[in-house]
Amino acid sequence: MTENSKAQKTEVKIDSITAKKKRRVLQTRGKRKEAIARASIKEGSGRISLNGRGLDAYDDPFIREVVTEPLNFVELKNFDIDINVRGGGFSGQAQAARTAVARAVVKFTKDEKLKTQFINYDRSLLVEDPRRVEPKKFKGPKARARFTKSYR
Repeated sequence: MTENSKAQKTEVKIDSITAKKKRRVLQTRGKRKEAIARASIKEGSGRISLNGRGLDAYDDPFIREVVTEPLNFVELKNFDIDINVRGGGFSGQAQAARTAVARAVVKFTKDEKLKTQFINYDRSLLVEDPRRVEPKKFKGPKARARFTKSYR
């Protein structure tokens, strides 16, 4: 009797899963210096959230402008974007989010014309900046600077 009730429950579960409308969700990544941004895009009403907060919650207009820059090229804004950023500073995080959003929009729309527009406008919209901080060496205070001799 318990086996039959388990079988019935699984059947109901399978039916409820197939009844749900599957939404296409795409995830992309963007990097800048030490900042790493992950953006997930899906169909929706045009909502953008950065680290769980709406983009309007950020006071700095620079951050809002940089993150939404790729959306200036898209006419239809019927998708929701959730961005998670960690590491780096404000500017690096904003630019990493910008790259992640641009990649997500191109991947979601599957538009080659939009991709060429992004590359012609600014290549860093789609291509990550490969430059990283050079590590400190052992004979100096920084990566390239050397300790000075102060005797004589």
